Amino acid sequence: MRFIVSSNYLLKQLQFLGGIINSNNALPILDNFLFELDNNNLKISASDLETTIISKLHVESSDTGIIAIPAKLLLETLKTFPEQPLTFTINDNNTIEISSEQGKYALAYNNGEEFPKVIQLEDSSSTSIHSGVLANAISKTIFASGNDELRPVMSGVFFQFSPEELTFVATDAHKLVKYTRNDLKSDKVAEFIMPKKPLNLLKGVLGTLDADVTIEYNDSNAKFSFDEVELICRLIDGKYPNYEAVIPKENPNVLTMERSQFLNSVRRVSIFSNKTTHQIRLKVSGAELNISAEDIDYSNKAEERLTCQFEGDDMQIGFNSRFFVEMLNNLESSDVQIAMSLPNRAGILTPLDGLEEGEHVTMLVMPVMLNS
Repeated sequence: MRFIVSSNYLLKQLQFLGGIINSNNALPILDNFLFELDNNNLKISASDLETTIISKLHVESSDTGIIAIPAKLLLETLKTFPEQPLTFTINDNNTIEISSEQGKYALAYNNGEEFPKVIQLEDSSSTSIHSGVLANAISKTIFASGNDELRPVMSGVFFQFSPEELTFVATDAHKLVKYTRNDLKSDKVAEFIMPKKPLNLLKGVLGTLDADVTIEYNDSNAKFSFDEVELICRLIDGKYPNYEAVIPKENPNVLTMERSQFLNSVRRVSIFSNKTTHQIRLKVSGAELNISAEDIDYSNKAEERLTCQFEGDDMQIGFNSRFFVEMLNNLESSDVQIAMSLPNRAGILTPLDGLEEGEHVTMLVMPVMLNS
């Protein structure tokens, strides 16, 4: 078995695939990349049992074969090469030799037949989304997903497809983001929960592409296909919470602010907040917004006044500043709106501009109890 491939081309593919490999795998074979050669076509796979990524490369070869090559050693070697053709040759002594312009390197390989077989999706449905739109949907929502192992359904992003629109939701019970595209549709109604790890990998690679992504899914697995790459992953099992029930419908008190000014102000004031609660206080009256924070234990205190547009009754409400900073950071709009009803009800944050046609973002943040 022998093939020739560009060093940078191979490295780029392996760096993406390597993102799925765990540092401590249950099966030693998962520390490897699976190489499957069929003449000019080389298929490379990486897996952590929950998710498998496959990349198809074009190489120079007339051979066939299947081997597993240690991922860490191969990646470290490839990173040191300038762009050049590399020749991979299987030797009789159970090693694979890499020949470069600089020299030769031999590493032991493993039996490729031991690598877990890829799950085949049966009775699946499919939807197609542009890579940029999917990358945007993931990045707008994934930061709001939870990390609580006792509530696994909230540790992923909820995909909802229908003939009217596509919706992506994430929540950790303190904050919630609902991202909707009513310019995109699916033939069938479908719902599934995608885990965070494969979504983070997809977000990283999809943002640099200009391609359509085909999403196939059934009750237990999903498959994302694009640009000679396939990602197959196990879905999170369980029923997603009824998120619509927690979004307040009547919010008569509406605050409108310039996003960057508001974000910078919250960042500054929150430095002086309690390091456990990160609580900031918003006091709004007429056209003035007062943002304050206090850490009584250390006698730290900060207060800023900003001009704003406000419709409704004067009110005071407390929020965790970290949630606000995360949300405001994830928007590109010039202006944002916060709609509120009562100090003990969630605030609804929405961008007023900077969205594409058909794109809608609703962010919800739970208040914290103010110390009087």
